Amino acid sequence: MIVKYGGNAMKSPELRRAVARELAALGCEQALVVVHGGGPVIERELALRGIKSEFVRGLRVTTPTAMQIIMMALGQLNKELSYEIGGALGLLGHDSRLLVATPLGGELGRVGKIVSVNAELLRTLTQVNLIPVVGCVAVDEHGEALNVNADTAAGAVAGALGEGVIFLTDVDGVYRQFPDPASMTQQLSRAEAEAGMAEGWIAGGMLPKVRAALDALERGATYATIASGMQAGVLRQAAAGQAGTRIVP
Repeated sequence: MIVKYGGNAMKSPELRRAVARELAALGCEQALVVVHGGGPVIERELALRGIKSEFVRGLRVTTPTAMQIIMMALGQLNKELSYEIGGALGLLGHDSRLLVATPLGGELGRVGKIVSVNAELLRTLTQVNLIPVVGCVAVDEHGEALNVNADTAAGAVAGALGEGVIFLTDVDGVYRQFPDPASMTQQLSRAEAEAGMAEGWIAGGMLPKVRAALDALERGATYATIASGMQAGVLRQAAAGQAGTRIVP
């Protein structure tokens, strides 16, 4: 199973440690890969250096200078998360060409789209009971760093391994009539999710999350669950299909 972790859930040290304990427990029961972003950490490090964050189509504009800062910030966070989980190994795209991407180019700068994942490396690590913790930095064909979206990176890893993926976010799942809690749906087919986007009840901040889930399915993931990462205990429930919204082919 692949778990994408990041965003606002990382702002609370107490919650982060609680999620780390849940990840460690799950890793004792099944093969587990964690893929993480680090938006708040990146924002802080860029701001400290007087670099303003800009986004185009939801992706961070990444100059060569910003890319160096992002790699440094994610590298440090990667090791911290690995330590907190325990029995884990922190990795970035450079390690054995784990994540290879092609630049999207244009105004986005050093932003890439993943074209290959070293699935054999991940399988080897899980077979010796290690939890790979993958930061969302990839490399291009020349070995230069590229910034990649953590959701799409998690989907690419899930597809390469043919496993399910859980996206931990700041919402409980997909609502047919947001924010009515009774309208949250436990499962959607790919067709239903695409219809929801066309009809407009999947909109706003949920759009990129659902698109990432559909991309994961397209790449070969067996399912993609959108669940809250803001409460301890939800991860285990989501893994059992008892929390969040599971999107299936």
